[in-house]
Amino acid sequence: MNRLIELPLVSLLICMAITQAHAEQSRINRGHDPFLQISKAIGECPTPLGPFETEKEWLDDSHYRIERGNSCWIEGRCRLPNAYLYDAEIADAVQRRLANLNAATHWREQSTLWLTLQRRFIYVEGCIAPGFDKHGFLAELAKTADVERVIDNTTIDPHATQLPYRTLANPDKPVLAPGN
Repeated sequence: MNRLIELPLVSLLICMAITQAHAEQSRINRGHDPFLQISKAIGECPTPLGPFETEKEWLDDSHYRIERGNSCWIEGRCRLPNAYLYDAEIADAVQRRLANLNAATHWREQSTLWLTLQRRFIYVEGCIAPGFDKHGFLAELAKTADVERVIDNTTIDPHATQLPYRTLANPDKPVLAPGN
């Protein structure tokens, strides 16, 4: 009789462990950081991981995120009490700015790019065509109101062994010299 009780209990415990392990590994945008795909001209460009992270990554980064978010307010460099509060406004402004930039730079026809906005930083990730005026494009993005920094994580080779950004398909693969 005890065996009949033990088997369902063991099965239940195994199911709970599998569910817990799966839940820990699911990646979501826990900070609600803006993540935008802005162009699609270069095929086979790996999709960046962007702001998607596991619960463990979120918890590991929480103290640092709070400290980074509040430091600009404490230092008197921000009008809002947390740098992350700017991100939605910046996302709207960046999209307006990009619409005007395309006529002069033709960035849409020469790139597959995503933007992640976090604490007034714009992370530019994806693929660009050889000869694309990356520095001019990034400089124009940096002129967007309230942007503190633009970080370049782009590549001209979508098939490179290592990319300058983490990908959705392989989030744990090491990256090659991220940022600028």
